[in-house]
Amino acid sequence: MSIDVNSKDGISHLSINDEMTIYTATAMKNELVDKLCHCHEMEISLENVSEIDSAGVQILIALRQEAAQLKKEMRFVKHSAAVLDVFETLNLAAHFGDPIVLPAGGKSQ
Repeated sequence: MSIDVNSKDGISHLSINDEMTIYTATAMKNELVDKLCHCHEMEISLENVSEIDSAGVQILIALRQEAAQLKKEMRFVKHSAAVLDVFETLNLAAHFGDPIVLPAGGKSQ
């Protein structure tokens, strides 16, 4: 599991560079919640998420709920093709409310 962390202008920028599946879910959730607890605002890049399953989606939902409970601003950015496909399949784009930018040429790969 690889999560890069960078702080700039009071915002913690995280980049998930791995799959978000049942195999990484527990460790990833624990690390992301810990990072959320130690910042004021968080932005998580999903551009390097190579695979995501229902466990990965549950992590994103739980993290969003945790941020709301802690009254912290958090957003997901740069959604990978794998994330976009799952969000579209499960009709979750509106639930998260984050802007989703499609790559040039229309639908993601």
